[in-house]
Amino acid sequence: MTATATKALNYLAEAEERWDSQPQITTCARKLSQVNDERVTDICDCVLDILSVLFDVSGRDLRQPGRSSTSVARVRQIGMYVTHVTLGLSMAEVGRGFGRDRTTVMHACHLIEDMRDDPEFDQIVRMTERITAIAFRHLGAAQ
Repeated sequence: MTATATKALNYLAEAEERWDSQPQITTCARKLSQVNDERVTDICDCVLDILSVLFDVSGRDLRQPGRSSTSVARVRQIGMYVTHVTLGLSMAEVGRGFGRDRTTVMHACHLIEDMRDDPEFDQIVRMTERITAIAFRHLGAAQ
C-alpha cells in the first residue's frame, strides 16, 4: 500500500470516530428530519458535507458548478457513487442534488466501479460508504 493511500485510510478511520462532532453534519440531521420536496437536495448536501470532512476538501469546491481539479472531481464522483449505491437515490436525483446531469452521475458511477479493482482505492470507497451509512442510520434513528 502506498504512503498516500495509508495516510488517506488512517484519516478516514479517524474521521469515522469524529464525524458526529462536525457542526455541518449536525445541521444536516435537522434538515433531514423534515420531510419535504427538498429532501433529495438536503441528502446530497449532507453527503457533500461528509465528503468535505472526510477528504479535507472545501465544500465550496465540491459544490462548484463546472469543471474542477482532478482531486476535487474524484471526491465528488465518490460522493455521487456512494449516494446512488449506499443511499439508493436514482441517478437523476443524485444529479439534481449534486448540481450535475444524470449522465455525469452515470459516468461517475461507472468510473468509480472500475477503479474499485484497485484494492487501496476500494478500501477508501468502502470506508466512505460505511461512514455515510452510519451517518444516515444515525440520522434515521434520531427522527
